[in-house]
Amino acid sequence: LIGLTLPAGFLHALKFHVRLGCHAENFEQGKAMRKTDVTEGKKRQWSQLWRHWLLATVVMTCTNSGANALSEAQLQLLADLSAEQAQFAEIAMQIWDYAEVGYQEHQSSQLLQETLKSAGFEVEAGLAGMPTAFVASYGQGEPVIGILAEFDALPGLSQAAVPQREIVEHQQAGHACGHHLFGAGSTAAGIAVSRWLAKHERSGTIRVYGTPAEEGGSGKVYLVREGYFDDVDTVLHWHASDRNAANAGTTLANKSARVRFYGQSSHAAAAPERGRSALDGVEAMNYMVNLLREHVPESTRIHYVITHGGLAPNVVPDFAEVYYYVRHPQASELAEIWARVMSAAEAAALGTSTEVRVETMHGNHSMLPNETLAKVMHRNLSLVGGYTMTSDELLFAQELEQSFGRKESLLGLESKILPFGFDRGKGSTDVGDVSWMVPTAGLNTATWVPGTSAHSWQAIAAGGMSIGIKGMMIAAKTLALTTQTLMMNPDLTQQAEDEMIQRRGRDFVYRPLLGDRDPPLNYRNTQKP
Repeated sequence: LIGLTLPAGFLHALKFHVRLGCHAENFEQGKAMRKTDVTEGKKRQWSQLWRHWLLATVVMTCTNSGANALSEAQLQLLADLSAEQAQFAEIAMQIWDYAEVGYQEHQSSQLLQETLKSAGFEVEAGLAGMPTAFVASYGQGEPVIGILAEFDALPGLSQAAVPQREIVEHQQAGHACGHHLFGAGSTAAGIAVSRWLAKHERSGTIRVYGTPAEEGGSGKVYLVREGYFDDVDTVLHWHASDRNAANAGTTLANKSARVRFYGQSSHAAAAPERGRSALDGVEAMNYMVNLLREHVPESTRIHYVITHGGLAPNVVPDFAEVYYYVRHPQASELAEIWARVMSAAEAAALGTSTEVRVETMHGNHSMLPNETLAKVMHRNLSLVGGYTMTSDELLFAQELEQSFGRKESLLGLESKILPFGFDRGKGSTDVGDVSWMVPTAGLNTATWVPGTSAHSWQAIAAGGMSIGIKGMMIAAKTLALTTQTLMMNPDLTQQAEDEMIQRRGRDFVYRPLLGDRDPPLNYRNTQKP
């Protein structure tokens, strides 16, 4: 009946559009499978059922309005991704379960490596002194396009995939920034592009970079410093969010350090005069830095946590530690502010008769925007489109958003693509260092309930169920389409490189803000050194 009533040519597009699955609603069945020991036969049976479901889904369930604007090559690329959605959902949820913090993501990294190896990629692991870093390559020749993948969780945030606060027993970390989705989605995009290259026997190389410890560990900086991006033409990335956008933009440069004070212990009541409190050193430093806030540029951000302050009130602590972050839009300004913070540490040690030692933990440059690439990414994101929540997902979202304390609901953003613009972000990322060396662009997708803040239990909850998977698949499809676009249009990569050089200057010399230190593989360790 459809074939008789629709114009010629539309049925062909419809056939592919149906296969896209339009961000399939059956994820909960797939999620339930990982709770049990499933045999390979049952997995194959699930895969067949999933593909049949995709073929049976009709266009009325879709929010994507760009099918008629897509070429056959693009439609096939997206169809391949949709057909494998259950597999990559399973991978993402496994990494969500692992919840491994920076430089300790051994299971998460290994899972992604094995997935890429199975797809025909050559994998090199243990890069730049980081056991969980890897690069997976497929294809030959130019252009060389890299897709970044992250997989580290945040410490101190544990949450079940439910719309109310519920800590998971015996789990000390959680994916409050959605890096489980980041890693799985980027891997999905890379594999889809590799199959397209093989099918059409095209020249070009796709690389998936497994980059550990984005959260305060600067894993990508060590890869940049060691030259792992030197022959790459463009780099693409994405991030979990509460909305769908692909804008040009920048972030704050960032540097951090653990500042450790050493004193002399004594009985705090019987012989306080014989003690020298390391905690006094920490508090004196913090007091001076808080006074400093009035006299730095208003775009500066300074924050700290006391990670060790002693163990008993009646013992003068001989060791204390405070962990500092300092941020500014410009790396040169950051260096001057950082020097003043370090002066406060030295003054605190002098005033309290303690010793201070500083270990720089990480340092990230700001993002260098590239509008050429960002506009390509935005066009492809617009073709992919957003998604519509099921009734169950909507109930989950409505209950979750009650915890936001907002008067107005933002539900509905997940179905929209925001207009192209320029973002001036307040956060920081080690993607920044990559962007100063290789033309780089990224996107955000609605993996969280609209209105959710990053680094929150609400982000973990939504990222652990089907809402997160739907956003992840939007990202995977957009990354794959953008990679395909760049490989088919080499002029775009040249334009992007020209823009990068124009923005940073031809005389730019890269200097990592973290200096020449080795990767801090134990940076999540708060024990006394």
